Amino acid sequence: MRTAVIFGANGQDGYYLSELLQNEAVEVIAIGRNNASGVDISNLDDVKALVKEYKPDHIFHLAANSTTRHDTLFENHSTISTGTLNILEAVKSHSPLTKVFISGSGLQFKNRDLPIKETDEFEARDAYSVCRIQSVYAARYFRMLGIKAYVGYFFNHDSPRRTSRHVAQMIAADVLAIEKGEEKIITIGDPSVKKEWGFAGDIVKAIWTLVEQDEVFEANLGTGLGYSIQEYIETCFDIINKDWKNHVQLKDGFKADYRQLISDPSTILSLGWKPETSFEALTKMMLHK
Repeated sequence: MRTAVIFGANGQDGYYLSELLQNEAVEVIAIGRNNASGVDISNLDDVKALVKEYKPDHIFHLAANSTTRHDTLFENHSTISTGTLNILEAVKSHSPLTKVFISGSGLQFKNRDLPIKETDEFEARDAYSVCRIQSVYAARYFRMLGIKAYVGYFFNHDSPRRTSRHVAQMIAADVLAIEKGEEKIITIGDPSVKKEWGFAGDIVKAIWTLVEQDEVFEANLGTGLGYSIQEYIETCFDIINKDWKNHVQLKDGFKADYRQLISDPSTILSLGWKPETSFEALTKMMLHK
């Protein structure tokens, strides 16, 4: 039986990836926050011991605090940047045939309000991007040393397993409360901003598509389909048959970091993957409909 290690197994992507791998008859070694494994991704000895013991077929590095806040700089440096180096060095030392997947992000590219390609220029515009960019260069370096190191650049994707601090989940929770008769006002910064609303269960299939071939090593993992936050809100309220305008207000003085964050997914599409879940279907899923 093939084996795979997932760092960041407690997040939404880790959950759906674990499910997918088990369906593919792959044994999953799950490493997440507060689990009983005792493995610290930022500790090279821990990671080396794990890789030496299991010599897994795949390692997936999904661990991160997904926020651009500056106060997470050192936490994410430890988890994302140092974690990436530890995994790659452990694989080089003890299991050079292991395929390694490193998470990237659409946020680490220079955003010109056009669809972003994985070949576009990087921009270290926040603390999170700094860590992601370093990890990509680490993957490229170890690839030169013979390690099959893949990078998948994630764009926004959601699921009912999203944490409550993410905008889609916050909106969904408030809409459900309004449906039950609670007096709620949803405060939004700029509802015209467009981003992707992929389903996490689809996106992890894109990860698997990427690592199951040996020709392409970096690809955007996105739908390429953009919808505004307002469109998401409108769809949520349509589902509960209420007028969204009675329940939404704008934040005073809010300025968005970008007008849109949308991928050009042509590379991953060329490998045979395609998203299966529509925007409307995802919205219903977020509302548990």
